[in-house]
Amino acid sequence: MRVMTIFALLALAMSIAVGGEAVSQTSTLSRAVQESDSRQPAIPRPGQQAEAARKLADFEARTGRKPNILLFIVDDMGYGDPGAFGGGEAIGAATPNMDRLAAEGLKLTSTYAQYTCTPTRAAILTGRLPVRTGLTRPILAGDNVTRNPWEGEVSLPGILSDHGYHTLLVGKWHVGEVEGMRPHDIGFDEFYGYYRAQKEYIQRHDGHRYPDLVLDADKRERYDAIGADDNLVRGLKDGTTETVMEVASVQDMAEGDGMLRDYTVARIAELARGAEPFFLTHAFMKVHADNWPSAAFEGASSSKYPYKDAVVEVDSHIGDIMQALEDAGELENTFVFVTSDNGPQMDGWPDSGYTPLRGAKGTTWEGGVRVPGIAYWQGMIEPGRVSDGLFDLMDLFNTSVALAGAEDAIPTDRYIDGIDQTSFLLAGDGESRRENVYFWLGSQFTAMRMREYKMHTKVVEPAEKFLWIDMATLQDTALAPWLFNLYIDPKEEYTVGHRLNAWQASLGNEMKAHALTFRKFPPKDIGLGG
Repeated sequence: MRVMTIFALLALAMSIAVGGEAVSQTSTLSRAVQESDSRQPAIPRPGQQAEAARKLADFEARTGRKPNILLFIVDDMGYGDPGAFGGGEAIGAATPNMDRLAAEGLKLTSTYAQYTCTPTRAAILTGRLPVRTGLTRPILAGDNVTRNPWEGEVSLPGILSDHGYHTLLVGKWHVGEVEGMRPHDIGFDEFYGYYRAQKEYIQRHDGHRYPDLVLDADKRERYDAIGADDNLVRGLKDGTTETVMEVASVQDMAEGDGMLRDYTVARIAELARGAEPFFLTHAFMKVHADNWPSAAFEGASSSKYPYKDAVVEVDSHIGDIMQALEDAGELENTFVFVTSDNGPQMDGWPDSGYTPLRGAKGTTWEGGVRVPGIAYWQGMIEPGRVSDGLFDLMDLFNTSVALAGAEDAIPTDRYIDGIDQTSFLLAGDGESRRENVYFWLGSQFTAMRMREYKMHTKVVEPAEKFLWIDMATLQDTALAPWLFNLYIDPKEEYTVGHRLNAWQASLGNEMKAHALTFRKFPPKDIGLGG
C-alpha cells in the first residue's frame, strides 16, 4: 500500500468518525508533546524524569560504568502463559522464575508487540514501525527481497557497540540470513544462534507432521535447493561466520534452547571479567511451534503437553541466566526485560499458548499484540510495582540508548516511533510517557490504542475458531471504526462507538496525525508486499 493510499484510508476513517466534517490535527485528549517532527510525541513527566536521571547518575558514580542490558524474548508466548499474568500452574505450566521477576520488579500489563515475529524484532532494533523499514513480515526461505532492509538503518546494537558496549544476540534472529542482513552484519559484535524460526528447521525432518515433504524425494530435493541455512551458527562483527552444528533431526532442535542457555551463561561469566558493559538479547527458539520437548523437560509441566513443557523449559533457562548474573556479580548492574514477540500462534493448537484476549498471532486484536512485559533491575526498579501504562516494545530502543547515555546517536533524518521510557521504569511512582500505540498488519494500518481506548479501522476475522492466520480475512470496519474501552471490555467484544463515547473524533485526529508522518518520511519497500 503506497503512502497516499495509507493517508487516504486514514483520512476516510477520520471523516467517518466526525460525520464528514473537517478535523484538526490537535487532539483534545492527548497529553503528549511533539519535541521534533522526527520523533513520536511523548508525555512530559519532569518530576519522574529528574528522579530517574538522579538514579542513573548515582549508579554511574557508584559503579564507574553504564549498566548492562539483558532482553529476554520468548517466541510466541501468550499474554496469559506466565503465572504473573494469570497462567502458570493454573494452566498446567508453572513459571516461578518469570513470576519472581514480576514480583520483584515492574509488571507491565499493557505491553505491545507487533503482530508477528520479524516485525517485532526489527521494531526493537530500530525504534521504528516495520512499515517504515519494510520489514512487515518474516523473510522466508525462497523470498527474494528487492533491497537489503538494513541498508541505511541505524540499529540499537550498532549504537551501543559504538558507545563501549559488547553487543551479542543469542538465539533466534529471523530478520534475514544472507550476508548483509545477519545479526553480526547490522551491529551485533557477536551472534550465536539460528537465523529462522524453530518450525522451519524441524519440518524437513518430521515425517509424521509433514509427510508430503519428508517422504517425497522430489519435493524434498526441491525444498533443499532453496539453500536455507539449517545450522546453529556463530558469527562475529568482523565477518567470521562458522557452523557450530547442523540441525539434522527434530531432537537436535529440541535441545537447541539448552545449548543457547549454556552459551549465554558462559558468556556472562566471561564478560563480567571485562571492563565494558554488555547488551545481550537472549531470544528463545521456543515456544514457537513445532515444540518437541528437550529430554530434560519432557513431561516437566503438569499438563504434559509439549507446548507446556516448553514454557517450563524457557522459564527454567531464565532462572539459570539470572543466576549466572548473580554468580558473576552483575545482577545489580543489569537492566532486565522479559517479553514475547507476539501473541500465541493459535493455528498450531494445541501446540500453542494462551491469552484471555480476543485474537492471536497474525492479528492486531489484543490477543495478537498484547504480551507479557516485566522490567527488573535490582536496587533500581522498586519491587512489587504494577502498571497499565502503555509500553511499546519499540520503546526498548530509546530506553536502552538512554541507559547507555547515547541519546545523541539516535538519527533525526527518519521518523523514530519509540519513546524513552527510562523514567517510567525507574521512578518509584513512574507513569508511562506513551500516549498512543499504532497497529499495522503488514503495510495496512488497522488500529490505535490511546489510554484505555482502542479504535479499529480494519479487523482480522477467522472462519474457524483457532485459525487466525490460515483461515482468516482482513476486513474494513465499514460504516464506522470499531471503538472499544479496554477497561470495561478487554476482550474487545462490543464496540461502544460514538453512541457511548465522547472521544471518537479526538482519537480520529490522532490517527490522522500519525498518517501525516508518512508524508515527510516515506516508508521503504523491500519487496515483501502487503
